[in-house]
Amino acid sequence: MDASQVPAHDLDHLIGEHHALMRHYGQVQLRCDELVRAQATEIEMLRAQVVRLRAAVIVRDTALAWAQEHRLEDSLVAADLVICQTGCLSHGAYWRVQDTCRRTGKVCVLVEEPDAVRIVRIHHPPARETASG
Repeated sequence: MDASQVPAHDLDHLIGEHHALMRHYGQVQLRCDELVRAQATEIEMLRAQVVRLRAAVIVRDTALAWAQEHRLEDSLVAADLVICQTGCLSHGAYWRVQDTCRRTGKVCVLVEEPDAVRIVRIHHPPARETASG
């Protein structure tokens, strides 16, 4: 059946349905465009937030590294002997420990296995008493 065989009232009804569908389709397209724009805006905000959060983590980690550096230095200065398990030190920490031991004259013992050193005692020679007459 072609368009010339369709009764006029059915044709008018089909045209009306088609117009209604097209209006609805246009509204759906507008709504989809709004959603895509809103999502793009949200994605940009989230990306900016990620950058800020990454920067905050870098600042925090740097502050922690400096604090751990200051505690390491204090511990090494107070120690009589430094025993380092080489597998547990980062490359940078290894060189810092070695440098501090060298500067402070501390003995630095490097071990690969923690079982290699069981008990270490350092005996300080007794202080000499000065003759007071």
